[in-house]
Amino acid sequence: MRALYLFRNDLRLADNPGLLAHADGEALLCVYCWPATPAWCNLTGIGEQRDRFLRETLRALQEELEALGQGLLVLHTDPRTAIPQLVEMFDIDRVGIGGAPGHYEDRQLKALRERLDVPLTLYDNTTLYDADQLPGGLDKLAKQFTPFRRAVEDLPVATPLEQAATLPPPPEGAQFRAVTSSSVKPHPAFPLRGGSAEAQRRLRQWMFERKRVQEYKFTRNYLDGLDGSSVLSPWLASGALSPRQAAFALFKYEDAEGRNESTEHLFMELLWREFFQWRARVDGARLFHPGGLRKKKQLRTFEARDFARWCQGDTDSPLVNALMHQLTATGWMSNRGRQIAASYLINELNHDWRYGAAFFEKHLVDYDVGSNYGNWQYIAGVGTDPRGGRHFNIDKQASQYDPDGSFTAKWDGQRVVQPRYINDAADWPIEQS
Repeated sequence: MRALYLFRNDLRLADNPGLLAHADGEALLCVYCWPATPAWCNLTGIGEQRDRFLRETLRALQEELEALGQGLLVLHTDPRTAIPQLVEMFDIDRVGIGGAPGHYEDRQLKALRERLDVPLTLYDNTTLYDADQLPGGLDKLAKQFTPFRRAVEDLPVATPLEQAATLPPPPEGAQFRAVTSSSVKPHPAFPLRGGSAEAQRRLRQWMFERKRVQEYKFTRNYLDGLDGSSVLSPWLASGALSPRQAAFALFKYEDAEGRNESTEHLFMELLWREFFQWRARVDGARLFHPGGLRKKKQLRTFEARDFARWCQGDTDSPLVNALMHQLTATGWMSNRGRQIAASYLINELNHDWRYGAAFFEKHLVDYDVGSNYGNWQYIAGVGTDPRGGRHFNIDKQASQYDPDGSFTAKWDGQRVVQPRYINDAADWPIEQS
C-alpha cells in the first residue's frame, strides 16, 4: 500500500493514531498544507508570532520525521487541490487525515472525499475522549459546560500511544524543502518555541521540576509571568502536544505528589478545552454567526476608529491597552486578560464580538477555532454561558489583578486621552438660513 497522511492539528509523532495507522506499507507521503487565511472581519493573514511558532513547530516535525527516514512536504496550496494531485502523481492507494474541528475544516474534508478515488480515513486526535465515549453521543452534547463536565469527568482517558519505531520511506521522487525560518524572534516575555520536544520540556519543567501546578488554581489568572499558568495551550493548539499526553502527565504528578484543588483545576481546564472542541463539531457555522449558538439578536455597531484603537491598544483603559500590546508583541494573553479585553470591546465599545475573535485568531499562538470563538460567544452572551454573557468592571479588574500598576506600566498601557468621536468638515451639519 502507498499511503498519504495529511497533518492538520496533530503536528507530532507520539500519540498520533493517524500516523501510526500508516506505519506499515510500501511508501508514505507526509503532507501539511499551510492554513488558508481569507479576509474576515476586516482582517487577513496571521500575526508574526503565530507565524513564527507554526514555522518552528513544522521545522521540528520535519527533523523528527527525517530521523525516521521520512520527510514533511509543506505546501501553500489548498488541500482540496493539492491532495488529489499528489494522489495521482505518486499513485497513492489510501489517504489519512488528522482531526480538526470546525465548519470550514468539515467542508474541506467533505470536498476531499468527493474528489478522491481512494479511501480517505479521518483520525480524531485532538480530544481526551472519543466520540463514542460521550454520554448520548454528539446528538445530545450538553450546551453548557457544567453538565458536560459532570457527564465526562469520570470517564477513562485512553493511554497515549507510543510513536512508531519506523515508518515507510517516502514515494520515489518526493522532494522535501525545509520550512523557512521566521525573521521574528520570540518575545523575551514569552520565549516559548514550537515543537513536541519544547512542549515536553515545558511540561516537565513547570509541572515536575518547579511543581507550579501545586498553586495553579490561585496563580492561573496572573496577567504576566510564565510561572502562573501552565502555558501548554500553544502546543495543544498545534497538536505538538496531545491533551492525553498532558492529562497523563498530570495523573503521574498526582500519583507522586498527591491530588489537590489546583491539580483538579488544571484537569477542569482540559475539560473546558474538550467541551469547546466537541461544541465546534456540533455547532458548525453557528460558531461564526453574530447571534451564535443562541441565535440571539444583539444591537451592535461597527465604529472603525474604536475598533482600530482597541486593536492597537490605544483606548481609554490603560489595562486593556497593556493587554493588547502584550498580545501583539508576544502572541499570547492570559485567560483573565482575554476576558477583560473581550468584555471591553463588547460591552464598553458595543462592537460585534466576531471582530475581536478575528483579531485574536490572527495573533494568538494558541489559536484554535473552538476555544477562541466559543469563549468569545460566552462573553458576548450568545454562546454557552447560562448567565447570558459577562460584563467585567474594568477598574475593579485592574485593582484586583494589577493593583500596583506594574503590568500596565510594563506594557505601556498609559496613552494620551482622545475624544470618543472626531468630526471633520464632511460631518458638519448643514445650517438652514
